[in-house]
Amino acid sequence: MPPAEDRDYERLAKLARRRRAELGLALNDANAKAGNLSNRTWQRVEKGLSIRETNYVKIDGLLQWAPNSCITVLDGGDPTPVEQMSSAPGFQKSPLPREEIDSEARDVVQLALIATAKGTPAEEIRAISERVVRDLRERGLI
Repeated sequence: MPPAEDRDYERLAKLARRRRAELGLALNDANAKAGNLSNRTWQRVEKGLSIRETNYVKIDGLLQWAPNSCITVLDGGDPTPVEQMSSAPGFQKSPLPREEIDSEARDVVQLALIATAKGTPAEEIRAISERVVRDLRERGLI
């Protein structure tokens, strides 16, 4: 990964603005909140400024790019729109429906918490498992 000063933030800004326009997305608080980030963070990307590394995956999601697309652009590559992922090298689609994957992931987290966090209320275990599944989905891991 190139040092921060060698990354092409302006190129990412240009491609992000173009993609947002293609998708018909407004650069507003509601859309930023839907992507689990602040409008200020989204604006920074479109102004060619850096943001926290962990927020780029959220920008990928908002722009309907494959995970790691923003980082790829910053390093000189091209983003992969989600609709093109099925033709990307090494891409494998799960045979399970999304709801089943999420349910299985929740079960795994709940069982791990029950085994390791004795005395944790059931409601808290459910909330934690929901959060883990949401975070994994946002990061493109499930």
